Amino acid sequence: MNKKWYRSKGTVIFFHILAWMLLFSLPALFHRENDQPRVNWKGMFTVKALIFDTCFIFLFYLNSLVLIPRLLNRKKIGAYIFSVVGLFIAVLVILPLIPSESGQRGFHRESFFLVFPYLFIWAMSTAYRFVSDRVKTEQLLKDRENENLKTELSFLRSQVSPHFLFNVLNNMVAMARLKSDLLEPSLIRLSGLMRYMLYESDEAKVPLSREVEYVNSYIELQRIRYAKSLTIIAELDLGDNQLIEPMLLIPFIENAFKHGTGIIGNPVIEISLKISEGLIDFRVKNKYVAGTGEAKDKTSGIGLANVMRRLNLLYDQKHILSINRENGWFAVSLQIKLNSK
Repeated sequence: MNKKWYRSKGTVIFFHILAWMLLFSLPALFHRENDQPRVNWKGMFTVKALIFDTCFIFLFYLNSLVLIPRLLNRKKIGAYIFSVVGLFIAVLVILPLIPSESGQRGFHRESFFLVFPYLFIWAMSTAYRFVSDRVKTEQLLKDRENENLKTELSFLRSQVSPHFLFNVLNNMVAMARLKSDLLEPSLIRLSGLMRYMLYESDEAKVPLSREVEYVNSYIELQRIRYAKSLTIIAELDLGDNQLIEPMLLIPFIENAFKHGTGIIGNPVIEISLKISEGLIDFRVKNKYVAGTGEAKDKTSGIGLANVMRRLNLLYDQKHILSINRENGWFAVSLQIKLNSK
């Protein structure tokens, strides 16, 4: 997975250097001379100032990169406290030995003021470590969630193709029993559908125009099978370069042909697909007889449950799905707001 620019190693190092430069420039920026503010850049580059700065940088990373992960995070609280106090005593003893510009050295009353920068650096390094650990943990959970999502989507897709093929092959068997002359053109169309299923539907997204072409091929295959025994009204826009999850619409159409034919008198199936500015308005209606939907084979219902789950995973808050049974009609309405390519 590609890292975002602000999480790259080079960017992190750059911001660390920038933060240290800003921190150590504060005394120079707020320096006062004769009760007047005066920037004192020379004070930043004395030997004592540079040693102090280096020492505090070392303490910052020693605490955040070594002591906290190896001691505090492993519940070795006593060892961690001993190390922090030991470092403070070392700072209090060693740093006063560095001579100032005036030549003064050794431990004196002003040495006690070292406790404040030390505590500040310790608090900042501890906060930095805890925040960075929290960010890494959240990112790890997010990555794991994305991997689980990909795995589930892959499983759901693997269900769609066999389920679809099972239904189509049942249609082919019915034609073969009738010794229909339409079997050959139907097999040709089926080969086109299988080509899409096998070689294109493995992509994360496909052009909407290809998905519409696939839906059209399936509808034409059903026209060949049912001929005049079924009224099919289909109005489909051609689609555009927007991208969509493959085989997302076909289960609703499959369901209409499965349950909108058979013992139903004068069966009618209406399919509409309108596309406008990245918004899909998809509708499927079929006549049905109340109670007939209860007697289903084991594969029935897989397609609809599958596509509903995929819609929730991929287009959460970006789709509206409604399914209604009213006055002898089973109606599906789906609106999806697609992302830009």
